[in-house]
Amino acid sequence: MFGQRAEDPHPATHYRSERISAINGQYFFSTREGTLEGPYVTRVDTQREINLYIQRQAGVSEPRER
Repeated sequence: MFGQRAEDPHPATHYRSERISAINGQYFFSTREGTLEGPYVTRVDTQREINLYIQRQAGVSEPRER
């Protein structure tokens, strides 16, 4: 996937990878910024938190309903 984030100085190729990890029965997700967020109880909780994290990073104030 090609793209450039606003904070990136030059265009680059970004590869998607699995962001969710299970460690000792707890779930975490990794960010582009290099942080590990969590722990969460279930994978579903983790995915919900990923979506909220992305919205916060994008500056969206309220989550959208599906």
